[in-house]
Amino acid sequence: MNWLFTWFTRLFGSVCILIALGHIAIGPDIIPGGVSVNATMDSEDRFYASLFLGFGGAVIWTSFNFSDRGNLFLALMGIFFLGGLARIVSIISVGWPTPLFIFLGALELLIPPVCWWLLKTTTKNDTFN
Repeated sequence: MNWLFTWFTRLFGSVCILIALGHIAIGPDIIPGGVSVNATMDSEDRFYASLFLGFGGAVIWTSFNFSDRGNLFLALMGIFFLGGLARIVSIISVGWPTPLFIFLGALELLIPPVCWWLLKTTTKNDTFN
């Protein structure tokens, strides 16, 4: 189970990095169901993508030593969960997004608690690779 969790975490971080690189390279046009934006919104999208790239890199980095970096990993999962909560604020404020983003919001709310449980369960053995 430990190796599976480690590799899931690395895959998760890599997907975050790939999404971020897409936003940096292509901009908001990469968003399915998106609309044309002005230069200010384009700049914001690419800026926040650079932070998501760093997030993905940090998630991968924590996976190499959960024993020492587990608390940082949990903090990162808390930030990811907060992103899911922010989507709920958006739904309340302006309505439902496309189905893809409903799915992504669900992942943002489900992955962190599952990762918290797996980290707490698997670090009892303290045998990560």
